Amino acid sequence: MPSFRQFFSHRLIWLALLVSLGIGGLFARTIWTIRTDEWAYAEQTNANLVRTIEQGLGWALDSFDKSLEGVAREVSRPEVMELPPDLRARVVFDNSLRARGAGDVFVLDAQGNVVLDSGSLVPRRLNLADRDYFAAFLTGGHQGLFVGQPLPSRVSGLNILPIARSYFHADGSFAGVVVGAVRLSYFNELFDSLDLGANSGINLFRQDGVVISRFPYGDVDVGKSIAGTPNLVRFQKEGSGSFVGIAALDGVERLYSFRAVGNYPLILNVAQSTHTILAKWYASAWVLGSFAVLLMVACLGLAALFVRELTLRQQVSARLREAEHDVRTILNNMPSMIGYWDAQLHNRFANQAYVEWFGISPDKIPGMHMSELVGQELYAANRPFLERALRGEPQVFERTIVDTHGVPRHTLVSYLPDIEGALVRGIFVQATDISERKRMEDELFDEKERVRLMLQSIGDAVVCSDAQSRVTYLNPVAERLTGWQAFDAAGHNVDEVVTLRSPDNDDLLSSPLRAAIQKATVVDVVRGVVVHRRTGQRFQVEETASPITDRHGNVTGAVAVLRDVTEAAAMAERMAHLAQYDALTDLPNRVLLQDRAQLAISQARRDGKSLAVMYLDLDGFKDVNDKLGHDVGDLLLVQFAQRLKAAVRASDTVCRQGGDEFVVLLPGLDNAEAACGVARKILASCNAPFDLAGELLQVGLSGGIALYPQHGDTFDALSRHADSAMYAAKRGGRMRFMLYQGPETEPVVVTVGNMTASGK
Repeated sequence: MPSFRQFFSHRLIWLALLVSLGIGGLFARTIWTIRTDEWAYAEQTNANLVRTIEQGLGWALDSFDKSLEGVAREVSRPEVMELPPDLRARVVFDNSLRARGAGDVFVLDAQGNVVLDSGSLVPRRLNLADRDYFAAFLTGGHQGLFVGQPLPSRVSGLNILPIARSYFHADGSFAGVVVGAVRLSYFNELFDSLDLGANSGINLFRQDGVVISRFPYGDVDVGKSIAGTPNLVRFQKEGSGSFVGIAALDGVERLYSFRAVGNYPLILNVAQSTHTILAKWYASAWVLGSFAVLLMVACLGLAALFVRELTLRQQVSARLREAEHDVRTILNNMPSMIGYWDAQLHNRFANQAYVEWFGISPDKIPGMHMSELVGQELYAANRPFLERALRGEPQVFERTIVDTHGVPRHTLVSYLPDIEGALVRGIFVQATDISERKRMEDELFDEKERVRLMLQSIGDAVVCSDAQSRVTYLNPVAERLTGWQAFDAAGHNVDEVVTLRSPDNDDLLSSPLRAAIQKATVVDVVRGVVVHRRTGQRFQVEETASPITDRHGNVTGAVAVLRDVTEAAAMAERMAHLAQYDALTDLPNRVLLQDRAQLAISQARRDGKSLAVMYLDLDGFKDVNDKLGHDVGDLLLVQFAQRLKAAVRASDTVCRQGGDEFVVLLPGLDNAEAACGVARKILASCNAPFDLAGELLQVGLSGGIALYPQHGDTFDALSRHADSAMYAAKRGGRMRFMLYQGPETEPVVVTVGNMTASGK
């Protein structure tokens, strides 16, 4: 017996040693696989990143190049260069030259002098003949677009990348160069959102190796050349790809993913430090290696312990049986159906849930074919999933099962293959009742649908955002006001989609929605103007905003409601206008006249000046109404109002008092003669006949004049005296003005040029 135990213990030690070596090998393979996966992921990610950035840069340069090509085409036309400067600038320079990161565009003549400047109608006095792009075109050795040496701008002082095209005279001779510039800081802004880790970044070179941008290392290396270095030679030779190399500028080993930028002489690469790529792998390798060693030592230790404790096998066996009982008890008490089916789909284990759902005795289930248990219809529906699971493919799907009580149960079913080597021995089946979850999902969907329909049917615009002020929803009214479609606006900053401007001075207003998020409180009504994105139509709105919080009170977003008050504001403005202006002639009414008269009297009192109030009345207006109708009478009033306004100064006020009676306020007069001069102009304006519906009609007028301060120091007094003088003019023969002279009982007529003055 001892010899047998000794022999068995030796074999067990060897087995433990083999298992330990197997664990070590498995972990070593796992660690190496993780490294391979990390490296492959980094290569794929960097390749995708450099492709995406290259496409963006290519699109931007294509747009800028087409704009430069358009400028070159226009300046080559002699008729364009002969246009006035402002019109020529609009013809030559289009809006696309104002793109983000782009500087001003200069047109140089054949001597390198700036002759046109997109930033000023008067070109800046600069000569750029010493630039490399000018020399390249001047010698005739370069055609098409030229990307120049990065250098500081002579205008702004900022580091720029010149981009130039030549243009020619009609005879084909060299005429000059059109040059634009891209701020080098634009590339840093473009790459700023990327974080590739330590000693990693994005580089942009010219084809000849001149450094244009090294993000995030600033401008320290801009303008340097890496020409002839192994990395650049590979960039130039292969055009695109990935490789590991050592940087010429700082000696760091990196994984380079590179591409040429479109058809331009530019090379873009994403350079990620190999140490950064494998940093997580180093940590994982250390942990997994330590764990593998621990397992190997534990395996050997357990083997030795097992040899020493061989006599306790019966106790271990009992414990295993107890553990099996515990597992079965746990599985029987789980709410999910859990079972095991062999490769022929015969049952080998089923927990208590199978008994409850299908109503079959527990001792009958083992060995039963699945089709017998679930029925032919359900078996046929599940068969495609079963076949794939038996091929080694895990399956997860939803299915509705009707239990023995006739209650439909929505279940989430999973088939997990039991694979041994290349052979599928069977499948583990788990079916979880998700009826309650499905009910809640349906209720949530119904609730969301009701909210969606409500937001789409209300008459106000509704804008929702997340906690970072990014738009998540626009209802149809919001789409109409802003010009954004909901799917286009999603993810954009709310200030970009809903720009609120002051209705008074068109200044930008702070966003109520952003304020609601920042302050976590309701923002009261803010009045502003929203400009339609495409048409430029302006809508006056009243915006309110409220934060959206979760159950813990944390702000998760906000909702803003914009009410279109454009028509109401226009109506209010119209009503305010009608309150002070005559509806027929659009002349100020008596309310506005009184306000202006009070101001004019106060001003005249301070300045020691005079002013005049004239009362006018059309002669024979009643006859026109009676004979030709009220429409013609209204036309006469409108034409007379227009002549009256043309006869006075811009600072004077012409008011329609009512009917055919008008009042003229003449402020800032030096003497009575100035008022008499205006009266003569008014009389002269009536010399020409009025064209009333095709009929020429001569209409005269009678008027009275009262002066401040001679005839009164209040508007009411001046009005009464001017009215009195007007009626005196009517009695005196009409087609005349009479100047009020005083409160005598009999009128006194004084001749003043072509008019008369009277006293009373």
